[in-house]
Amino acid sequence: MSSVTRSACTSDLIPLGQKVAYAAGMLVNNLQAAAMPAMMVVLNLGIGLDPRLVGIIGFIPRIFDAVSDPLMGYVSDNTRSRWGRRRPYIFLGAITAGLVFAGMWQFPDGQTKAFYFWFFLLGSILYFLTYTVYATPFVAFGYEMTPDYHERTRLHAFANTAGQLAWIGAPWIWWIMSSFENKVHGASVLGIWFGGAIVILGVVPALFCRERIADIPEPKPVERRSVFSNLSIFFQGLVTAVRCKPFAKLCAATFLVFNGYQLGISFALYVMIYYLFNGDNQAAGQLNGQWGSLTAICTVGVIPLTALISEKIGKRRTFLVTISLSILGYAMKWIGYNPEYPYWLLASCPFVAFGTGSLFTLMGSMISDVCDYDELGSNKRREGVFGAIYWWMV
Repeated sequence: MSSVTRSACTSDLIPLGQKVAYAAGMLVNNLQAAAMPAMMVVLNLGIGLDPRLVGIIGFIPRIFDAVSDPLMGYVSDNTRSRWGRRRPYIFLGAITAGLVFAGMWQFPDGQTKAFYFWFFLLGSILYFLTYTVYATPFVAFGYEMTPDYHERTRLHAFANTAGQLAWIGAPWIWWIMSSFENKVHGASVLGIWFGGAIVILGVVPALFCRERIADIPEPKPVERRSVFSNLSIFFQGLVTAVRCKPFAKLCAATFLVFNGYQLGISFALYVMIYYLFNGDNQAAGQLNGQWGSLTAICTVGVIPLTALISEKIGKRRTFLVTISLSILGYAMKWIGYNPEYPYWLLASCPFVAFGTGSLFTLMGSMISDVCDYDELGSNKRREGVFGAIYWWMV
């Protein structure tokens, strides 16, 4: 992953219109990642569910994801249609996921906590299954839009810059829900807004992006006796992807960095409410919103800087530099959690932004490189399987 000083061929450059369309889809991808954990707080602080039950709700859909994500990747990789192998699923997945997301927050009045637990658990499982239909082909689509080493980084930098708009607004979700007389009603309203955004923006890549991989051989007709053979091929591809050492390293790095970040912000609101502000929801919501928005704004600046530096010193070295700065930011948060001076917490934002800004810009680009590496040995394009496994780790 060393520095490469060359220009992309004109045919390898992605038109601006397609970058914008893909960025719209990335905004949806970030929106669901940011909104879901921020809104789930209402299950505990609004409905009154036991935190352990909320944890179960967050965990069980991931078990289904472990099967559905790579399976969807395999299906997408092997689909042949007049509309391509990614776009039909992106279109269908965006519509169904948006509708389910809006519906899962419409809690009926006057029910028991057990009812709300099962209502939201089943809704979550259905939502993540439908979202898999969108997200897995969408992520794979980005890996194959250009074969150029640096244009891949530029694409993911452009798309992730747009995606940061979701993270600028997401920290204010609790503050918005708290502004309603009933927090549960606030969640239902936001659910409709976000569900509509998923539908409207999610179909944009399917309508306006063009698939580059067009010379893939037509698949053989599937016969009944070949079902088990197809399953065998699926699992063989899955094992091969997991055993790919460069890919495994990228998954491990992403798992530690991003899930560490998500775990931190999930607990941060509780720390702000009960430790920094002694139970004041509004004051905690304002600080949480300011911290998250400032971090996201700083991230918008970090993303193009990351792309620029990676062209000079390479993707791997750039990642080591940016993550080191991010670690410094997380260490500063310990000092910022001070009830006497709670706004010291904001000083960590620019440093934390180096982790969130560089991670998916560089990782998305390097996963594309891994797909090329895998093709050398397998003679197959398996962006869907690689993308599914990678995003399940996320």
